[in-house]
Amino acid sequence: MNIVRLYIDPGTGSMLFAILIGLLGVARFAFKGLWVKIRFLLSGGKAKDDSDKAIKLAIFSDDKRYWSVFEPILKEMDKRGFDCVYMTASEDDPGLKSEMEHVKTECIGPGNKAFAKLNFVKATIVLSTTPGVDVYQWKRSKDAKYYVHIPHSPAEMTTYRMFGIDFYDAVLCSGQFQIDDTRDLEEVRHLKAKELVLTGSPFMDEKKRKFEERKAAASDSSSSDSDSEKAPSADSSRKTRTVLLAPSWGASAILSRYGEEFIRDLLATGYHIIVRPHPQSFTSEKELMDKLMAEFPDGDQIEWNRDTDNFDALNRSDILISDFSGVIFDFSLVFDKPVICADTEFDASPYDAWWLKRLPWGLSVIPRLGAKLTKENRGDLKKMIDDCLEDSSFAESRHQVRDEAWAYQGEGTTRVCDYLVSKYEELTKKTEEVSEKDSKKKSKKKG
Repeated sequence: MNIVRLYIDPGTGSMLFAILIGLLGVARFAFKGLWVKIRFLLSGGKAKDDSDKAIKLAIFSDDKRYWSVFEPILKEMDKRGFDCVYMTASEDDPGLKSEMEHVKTECIGPGNKAFAKLNFVKATIVLSTTPGVDVYQWKRSKDAKYYVHIPHSPAEMTTYRMFGIDFYDAVLCSGQFQIDDTRDLEEVRHLKAKELVLTGSPFMDEKKRKFEERKAAASDSSSSDSDSEKAPSADSSRKTRTVLLAPSWGASAILSRYGEEFIRDLLATGYHIIVRPHPQSFTSEKELMDKLMAEFPDGDQIEWNRDTDNFDALNRSDILISDFSGVIFDFSLVFDKPVICADTEFDASPYDAWWLKRLPWGLSVIPRLGAKLTKENRGDLKKMIDDCLEDSSFAESRHQVRDEAWAYQGEGTTRVCDYLVSKYEELTKKTEEVSEKDSKKKSKKKG
């Protein structure tokens, strides 16, 4: 018996989804028009429909892990009395439990369910970390005026999947290099210039604030312990180094390239190992994750970390091993610790970086943040870890990279919110001017 298997490529799937969305849109507006007429008749001609009033600022998060990006922004907008709607694709998003007077939160479902909602959203501004708007399933809504992208770290946007930010109207950048790369992409692909605003990074500012608070608390605790006149035992004074393996996902990432062999190399160092795969790996590389977690289960020396917020894993670790993941910048620039970047022979073809024909900025600065791990020097991983931790020269380089990647440190939230409020006022004024012109034209025709 022959079994026919149907395969639909992403482009065809996107087209079919777009057709379905179009049909749903026609049905939606037809039903809405009918419902408005029914309400009008039932109310004796007095009913006024305001159920589809435009959202001032709609924020979309495709995963709960990005709540840390949006929380400081929403808190500031709430403080300013600016109404927002936070839309998340995660049912267990911590943002759903937040209580802010001017912030409405709602779970709009995962995957295509979320996009079906977003494709008809009525909003003045849509803000999101999610790349790919108007590329596949997520289409720009005809009732949304302005789409703004904010990166979830001061990292390389050219390592987004191809056309990641092409159809946004504006991008809020953490560093000048993001502006330069985006302009270069626009030029080579003949794209309309976007509004690029250097705002800094609310996400990094918040993480830095949290880190400083923890450090101060630990310092106070140490002072209390020393005042107690209790001498620490030899065992308690010894500290085993903790190594964090936090790669990106995809064919060029560490776990895809080296897998179990690399984890064995790490365990051979004798250090405590935290493995924190990219969350997307558990979706796109589920078979590989299942295999590795089964072969190397949680134990005294190794732990698998899947916390929503990566703060604890970063804070507990002495050194990070990664590839081209944006976590490199969280770790080195906020926590001020060295990194080792594995050379996985990065294949730029699926990413926007391919168009620029140069090494992405994030990978180009790795030698200034720590060591580069290659096939040739992997044999003595323990020595490389020890050398990185004991080499003080990396500290000064980290400070230089921090200034390049993270502008206006400590001011990110204020600058982002200033921009959003200003842009809303600008868009609203334009709408009012257009409406006024239309009214005058109608009056002239009647006259």
